[in-house]
Amino acid sequence: MKAFVATAALSAASFASARTFTVYNGCPFTIWPAMFTDLNVGTAVPDYATGWEAAAYTAVSFTVPDNWQAGRIWARRDCDFSTNPGPNSCLDGGCNGGLECDPHTGTGVPPATVAEWTLSGANNQDYYDISLVDGYNLPARIDNNVGCGIPSCPVDLGPNCPAPLQGPYDSSGFPVGCKSACDANLDGNQANSPNCCSGQYDTAATCPSSGVAYYSYFKDNCPDSYVYAYDESSGTALYTCDASLNADYTLTFCPPS
Repeated sequence: MKAFVATAALSAASFASARTFTVYNGCPFTIWPAMFTDLNVGTAVPDYATGWEAAAYTAVSFTVPDNWQAGRIWARRDCDFSTNPGPNSCLDGGCNGGLECDPHTGTGVPPATVAEWTLSGANNQDYYDISLVDGYNLPARIDNNVGCGIPSCPVDLGPNCPAPLQGPYDSSGFPVGCKSACDANLDGNQANSPNCCSGQYDTAATCPSSGVAYYSYFKDNCPDSYVYAYDESSGTALYTCDASLNADYTLTFCPPS
């Protein structure tokens, strides 16, 4: 599922079978979660702000329409919105709009670990994943209350990230991100790149995982995550849950390993 707001005016019908989403910061430091809906795909949006501050070990819960499509939640690190309220307000994951991401353009700056959902999608399934397609900046896991699968990337990929992908770094020099091979532009042409599955490499057949640099670093460490654009063939990238179960979901940043 390629990597893939909020308005207060949600119809009563939207809430008829709405879900409860919980976002928990299990990290020992403050993060700034963010949320985005691709409004070109669907117009239903969660009943919550598109960005907020989350102190260590705190959680928020909010209502999400049962037909939320192409939605994503990620976290930002080391943010200061006072002087530069835009995509560069944070060390990674920043978005247009500052604290609250712009509902049309606030998708987030890589590298960032992204949780993705399409609820009540094809064949009456929820589709969800932990995506490293935009690189990595925090461990993350998606749980649910109905026994469906649990995608995750529970380990810190920053410190051992391959040198060409490592960064950005915090003020102490610690790597708080690990870029994707596409974002790092290793082959110098993102428009026609096996690392980006773009141009002549834009199909599953022409963009196998073997052609993506450092695929194994991400997949070996986080086998239950979505690592590149066509990772569904791995069988452990995209998760589904019968939409009739009306699952509630919990996204945890820095889950217990």
